Amino acid sequence: MPTANNWFIWAILSAVFAALTAIFAKVGIAGVNSDLATLVRTVVVVIVLATFVWATGSWSNPLLLPSKTWLFLVLSALATGASWVCYFRALQIGEASKVAPVDKLSLVLVALFAFIFLGERPAREWLGIALVATGVLVLAIKH
Repeated sequence: MPTANNWFIWAILSAVFAALTAIFAKVGIAGVNSDLATLVRTVVVVIVLATFVWATGSWSNPLLLPSKTWLFLVLSALATGASWVCYFRALQIGEASKVAPVDKLSLVLVALFAFIFLGERPAREWLGIALVATGVLVLAIKH
């Protein structure tokens, strides 16, 4: 189970797998409708996660989750689906080395949304967030 002590390892692994996602997806969507590719990807994710939850003994009845949990998990799923559709379309018509960094503009947006909606107060982190935003712009602008 993830703990407060190893969040960074999980975050690094997430970044590695996200990078591989861009490369694998760019190759995989060649000549395929990006929406169909997103559907195939989603089905595979559901199968892998269901197997993982079962294998780790983490299964519990999801119908017993509080309504607030359901609401926000459904909203998160809808946002994820929309993100994946947009990401695959962008990958299909753009270069992975440009699409992926722009997609990571989400880091900046997460910081802003966390500040506005969750009351999180990143102090010195704002410099890093501004640098990420600047980096995204540098990578996205055509020369």
